[in-house]
Amino acid sequence: MDFNSLISHPELLLLVLAPIFFVCILLEWYVGDRQNRLPLNARYHLPEVLCNFSLAGLHQLTDILTGLLIAKLYLMFFGWRLFDIEMNGATFIALMVAQDFCYYWFHRASHRIRWMWAAHVAHHSSENMNFSTAFRQSLMYPLAGMWLFWLPLVVVGFDPNWVVFVVLLNLGLQFFVHTQAIKSLGILEWLINTPSHHRVHHGRNPQYIDKNYAGILIIWDRMFGTFVKEVETVEYGITKPINSFNPLVVTFTEWRDMFKETFAANLSPAQRFKILFAPPATAESQVNQSHLVNEPPKSDEQKDQVVAAK
Repeated sequence: MDFNSLISHPELLLLVLAPIFFVCILLEWYVGDRQNRLPLNARYHLPEVLCNFSLAGLHQLTDILTGLLIAKLYLMFFGWRLFDIEMNGATFIALMVAQDFCYYWFHRASHRIRWMWAAHVAHHSSENMNFSTAFRQSLMYPLAGMWLFWLPLVVVGFDPNWVVFVVLLNLGLQFFVHTQAIKSLGILEWLINTPSHHRVHHGRNPQYIDKNYAGILIIWDRMFGTFVKEVETVEYGITKPINSFNPLVVTFTEWRDMFKETFAANLSPAQRFKILFAPPATAESQVNQSHLVNEPPKSDEQKDQVVAAK
């Protein structure tokens, strides 16, 4: 496939890059599992690897199917573009930087808006970190609204095919930060997202939660106050573990919990809205508070039992 064909069909980019990904996986597996030179949570466990690959396949299939509709939407907005931008070396770099800026805000929103977290949580639910973790994607991103964050690039005047190509190139480059085999990249740590920075992002240590949202450039995190350096050993995963290697369970558990809480009895419209769109911890706190408010008062006997237990 030549480059022009790839720009015409950008959804195939990750498939083109797949051989490189698999070579990296094999090398990391050899260093970690065969030579025991990586931590235990960097090792490859077959049930999880199969889950990760299944999630990647479902994600790719959904992207192809929904991409047809999203492409039509992008073309409609492209008709209202502000400028006619011709692609060359300079405008390609400008598009890469602009898209990375948009990615930062998409990624940040995916952690701070529960509706979007319900899709993104699948990527964070593993308690291990290796290259196969990068494949751990959700088929629900189109419903969560990921595509909305690239619309400004189309409206400015970048060709939709080029926008999708750069979005997927950004995602493909992020594959390489999902590893524990590389400790530091020296001076590059100041400019780009590195494995060290991204390990922090996958941590559930309190000081690491909701940090280092970078795609390619770490400068956005430094600019907007979300950067944290890797110091303490990272504990991977989420604070509400899913504990399953079933890709459907991994994909839909948070959606199930979110809708169950949203349609619970005795909630006001404002409370329901917060459950859907507030930060995940705030939304869960909202549910807990409503349970306390609606909990029937304890009898004197129950109060005595509580005192005795103390």
